[in-house]
This record gives sequence, C-alpha cells and structure tokens, in this order.
Amino acid sequence: MIDAILVQYDAELTAAEAHGMASGLLAVNGKFSNESWLNELLQNTQPVNNEHKVELLGLFDDTQDVLLDDEFEFELILPEDDESNLIERVDALRQWCKGFLFGIGFANKATKFSQQTQEILKDVAEITKLDADIELEDEEAENDFMELTEYLRAAVLALRDEFSEK
Repeated sequence: MIDAILVQYDAELTAAEAHGMASGLLAVNGKFSNESWLNELLQNTQPVNNEHKVELLGLFDDTQDVLLDDEFEFELILPEDDESNLIERVDALRQWCKGFLFGIGFANKATKFSQQTQEILKDVAEITKLDADIELEDEEAENDFMELTEYLRAAVLALRDEFSEK
C-alpha cells in the first residue's frame, strides 16, 4: 500500500526507503516530527490527499511507537517472503539501508559518533552495496538475508538506546 501511494505521487523513495528513513530519524531522535518526515519524503511531489497522508503518517507513527517501546518488536518493512523472490527482497534491503543512513544524517548533525555507532553505520553502508545477483533457490543466501535483517533490527535498537541516553 505504501509503495503504491509513493508511486502515485512520484516520490523518489520506495516503502522500504521511507521506512528506513523513518527508522533512522527515530533511532537518533525518538521525538522527530511525523510531519517533518512526510515533508522530506514528499518534498518534490504534488500535495497528498488526506487518506494517503493518514496512511503515510501511520507508518511513521507505528515505527515511532515500536521504537519507543521496550518490547523489541521492531521489524524492517520489506517485501514478504511469499510475495517476492530473494533478489527483490535484497534490493528492498539495500533501499531500506539507504533510507536509514539518510534518516540518521538528517536527524543528527553530530560529526563524532561512538565506536559502536561508527561500526553500525559502516556495516549499513556496506549492505547498500550488496549484489542482488544470487541464486534464488540458494538456502545459504536466504539464511544470510535473514541474518542481515536481524542484524539491522538489533542495530536500530542499539542506536536508539545509545542516542536516547544523550
């Protein structure tokens, strides 16, 4: 649904990138404004209708709620296993990581980060370079993909914890 809305408004981001951006923004600033995110997300598009605005803001608000909660229920918004092949999911993962890095840079103007944050950001940047040219039936590739998504999930929560202490 989010992808369809973003396509309709010629947004330059996918749903994965939009969620990555929201996750990055909120990891470093849990009180970031949903309206500021929406304005950045749709900065070069026509005005969005109320129904679509509610849907998009809902994605941000849900992400914010999960990141503010200590239940560790945060999940990356990526295509479902049964709805897409591994190549499409790897591509969405790369897009999510690009959005995440943008969100962190947008919300935090610090030039010095802790060693842990530096390592996480370096890892996320490396994931943006993944090669999607993989065997579709390769179980090892599927397992690697799942490990990356789990790493990113944990990394977002680690950054959230680190920046909430500041």
